[in-house]
Amino acid sequence: MATQTPELFGSPHPSISVILPVLNEEAHLEDAVHSILSQDYQGKIEVILAVGPSHDRTLEIAQSISRRDTRVVLVDNPNGRTAAGLNLALNKSQSPVVVRVDGHAQIPNDYLRLIVEILNKTGAVNVGGVMAAVGTTPFERAVAGAMRSPLGVGASRFHTGGEAGVVDTVYLGAFRREALVAIGGFDERFTRAQDWELNFRLREKGGIVYFDPRLHVTYRPRSTVRALAKQYFEYGRWRRVVSRRHSGTINYRYLAPPFALVGFSLSVIAGFFLPILFIPAWIYLLFVLAASVRIASSIREYFLLLAVIPTMHFAWGAGFISSPKTLVPSSE
Repeated sequence: MATQTPELFGSPHPSISVILPVLNEEAHLEDAVHSILSQDYQGKIEVILAVGPSHDRTLEIAQSISRRDTRVVLVDNPNGRTAAGLNLALNKSQSPVVVRVDGHAQIPNDYLRLIVEILNKTGAVNVGGVMAAVGTTPFERAVAGAMRSPLGVGASRFHTGGEAGVVDTVYLGAFRREALVAIGGFDERFTRAQDWELNFRLREKGGIVYFDPRLHVTYRPRSTVRALAKQYFEYGRWRRVVSRRHSGTINYRYLAPPFALVGFSLSVIAGFFLPILFIPAWIYLLFVLAASVRIASSIREYFLLLAVIPTMHFAWGAGFISSPKTLVPSSE
């Protein structure tokens, strides 16, 4: 990997556009934007909020932030979809570095400075770090524990951490604007998995996607079983779409949840006719018991994890299995 010079962007401190698609983010938007505006970065920063048709005070809060600080610009995102909002914000941006942040995430104050340093050093077109899930309620803390453990989500570095290096995909992402524009931005047909799909196209064009654990982003997990199940069902559903459209993007980690769901279900059904066939189901339940012990930091979290871990696995698997081929029409 060739080392680039500090003047790769024509300046040691290039301007940065931080883009956020926001929808129903009343609870977290103020903190998310504050974490961006409080950066120790010496270059120019602009924050572009693509505001969708929210059912709470998101628009009012966004307008208030923009009035108080001219660095914050609003664009209207009529359909509220994430990919559409990202493209609208990208088109509005002027900076050579474009950083994606979500409306419920918070970045540390050295985040933007580290991004420029890593982009320069690695020559990558996209860099990202750890999706550091942090909960406030007991249920959210249980979900956060599962999301940060390979026993809950597999060995993806952006969930569990690890050494810096080249990867297939990263959380959120910080991009060279020219690379994003060259591939046409985000595919707006994707309701979920836009990052997976985008990073495939960046790599297909010869770009490097790079993970660095110093880029630590605070993520707020879902607060109910229903919301968690819906989230992971959509993850599985749209990950299947990516695997159909781009061969070679699937691996054992993505196949584990659907195999677990099918194996467990067949074992339970068959076990009523031949009890020995209950064994695969019992093996999975023992895995959940052991994983919950390993992840939990309290008795209460332990019992919550007994529901959280299967919800994540089985919802993802169900989404993957049931994903229709017509979900994203062919672009040809």
